[in-house]
Amino acid sequence: MSKSTYRILGLMSGTSLDGLDIACCRFEQNGESWSCKIEDAVTFKYNEEWSKKLASIHNSSAYEFALANTEYGYYLAEKVNEFISDKNIKDIDIIASHGHTIFHQPEKNFTFQLGSGAAIAGRTGITTVCDFRSLDVSLNGQGAPLVPIGDALLYSEFEYCLNLGGIANISFDNNGKRAAFDICPVNLVLNTLAQTLGKTYDSEGDFARSGSLNNNLLEKLNNLDFYKTTGAKSLGREWVEQIFFPVLNSFEISDHDKLNTVCEHIALQIAKHAKDVKAKMLVTGGGAYNNYLMERVRFHAQADVVIPDNQTIEYKEALIFAFLGLLRFEQKNNTLASVTGASTDSTGGAIYLGEI
Repeated sequence: MSKSTYRILGLMSGTSLDGLDIACCRFEQNGESWSCKIEDAVTFKYNEEWSKKLASIHNSSAYEFALANTEYGYYLAEKVNEFISDKNIKDIDIIASHGHTIFHQPEKNFTFQLGSGAAIAGRTGITTVCDFRSLDVSLNGQGAPLVPIGDALLYSEFEYCLNLGGIANISFDNNGKRAAFDICPVNLVLNTLAQTLGKTYDSEGDFARSGSLNNNLLEKLNNLDFYKTTGAKSLGREWVEQIFFPVLNSFEISDHDKLNTVCEHIALQIAKHAKDVKAKMLVTGGGAYNNYLMERVRFHAQADVVIPDNQTIEYKEALIFAFLGLLRFEQKNNTLASVTGASTDSTGGAIYLGEI
């Protein structure tokens, strides 16, 4: 059933474990184009139990994993119902849930986002779209990033769209086709280092600012094999744990110095892809609040860095997954082969119908 106006809840849980983002988004179609608005949004911070479970569930038994998938789906439904009640939201057409990525190994044609869509639809009574990545991976794609189609259709006034979450990713137009890929880890590393210093994250980058650059570490990080590959590529927790952290931990320097050096590394990797001096680059995600990191990005990148309002910084990914759910519901392509390297564009996502 195609409509010209939708109200959709976008659910996003990033790899940095900041919490569950829920955004109530309104989309209106005008000819071939769509306009969007975040009507309301909230982040539900994870309690200690869920933080530990999501961080460690990849090491659990099959039984514990399957149970957690259902339990987390019920948790998502509970928070959706709470959000709808608290905000007195009416007439939701669709829930679009990204889930929480536990495994992402596209080289093995395998990705998994925790959070049963059936559990969400069953407990909310609202049609739910989930599992956005699996179809693309089965078509030999990276299953990521998926946000670029939303960048192209909803944020076309920006030449570059950069998101600084657990992983940095960028999207842009490349000779009439959308190009996008993961660049490097960001908050997956920065938050881990900040936690060793007693903070959940490095607020405004103050820890990093107080550290000193270690050129030997910077050189080793910049020379990691991932940065030498071109085309469609994506990163997951596994790569960060198995490749990035061993290099980082091989240096016996202070965590402040590590933070300073990693920020420099991130800025340099971003700058490699933001070379157009006339281009505007929209920056969203939690990393946009790290003032020191953004200073280094502005120092190295030639593009005009634009940091939007807080709601866009925090909820753009949730909004775009809401849009991907809309496209899936309308049976239109929501995944681009030019971005993921898949054999074809596709319409990804599993649909669980709510109350009819």
